[in-house]
Amino acid sequence: MKIRILAAMLAFTLWSSWTAAAERGTILTWHGHAAFEVTTPKGATILIDPWLQNPLNPMVKAKQNPVDHIAKADYILITHGHFDHVGDAVAIAKKTGATLVANFELASTLAKLHGYPKEQIGFPTFMNPGGEIRIADGEVLVAMTPAVHSSGLGNPFAKEQDSDFVYGGNPAGFVLKIQNGPTLYHSGDTAYFKDMEVIGEQYTPDVALLNIGGHFGMEADMAAKAAGSVKAKYAIAHHYATFPVLTQDAQGFGEAVKSRQIGFVPMQPGDTLMFEGAQPRLSQH
Repeated sequence: MKIRILAAMLAFTLWSSWTAAAERGTILTWHGHAAFEVTTPKGATILIDPWLQNPLNPMVKAKQNPVDHIAKADYILITHGHFDHVGDAVAIAKKTGATLVANFELASTLAKLHGYPKEQIGFPTFMNPGGEIRIADGEVLVAMTPAVHSSGLGNPFAKEQDSDFVYGGNPAGFVLKIQNGPTLYHSGDTAYFKDMEVIGEQYTPDVALLNIGGHFGMEADMAAKAAGSVKAKYAIAHHYATFPVLTQDAQGFGEAVKSRQIGFVPMQPGDTLMFEGAQPRLSQH
């Protein structure tokens, strides 16, 4: 009798854990600038362009180091080699063991010159635009998309006669297609380009995370055009207000997006957006 009770209790516990996992949705957190954190329904943690110590991060404003608060990171995705996108990748990787997803040149340079652990990079997660890989035990399909921008890393070992920068490979964006969750498109710092329509045809992202700051990337109206070209259902702005030369708010972008009948999701640095399947819970804001 006791064995039957224990078996029933074990079955109930397993059923409860499976139910909880099934009910867990995708979580998207904006850490400011271009830095986003994605937690999948099965609990994988993915960081994109993790400059967590950017001045917009609420922890930085509170004079805390946000890297100290990162308990888990399974993958780090970097769109291109500029300091405000590479950010704290090396420190986070050393702390968490996160695997790097980036182009070959960028990943190799990060390991050789900046100390990214070599055992956490490799051909399974090297990419170039046009390629797709699966990560997180197949839960997430990652596609690297083209971007019109530049890419270069600082060279900490440069001598006076050397260049201060080294080539960071092709700039890119990423599409993340999450099982039982949304399809996300992170634009990186790209300018608008007509072939964004191909991204829309192939992936039709639920949410587009678009740079809107201008000067180094898309102006707000072109970012809204990009949202339409990739056929996004919702758009979230990033890469603005961090520096004086950038657009300082997302109001114009929001208006331009809504005029195209695309949902605008206003986020502030530190905000978290929950998803039920592919649908964002907009009541969170």
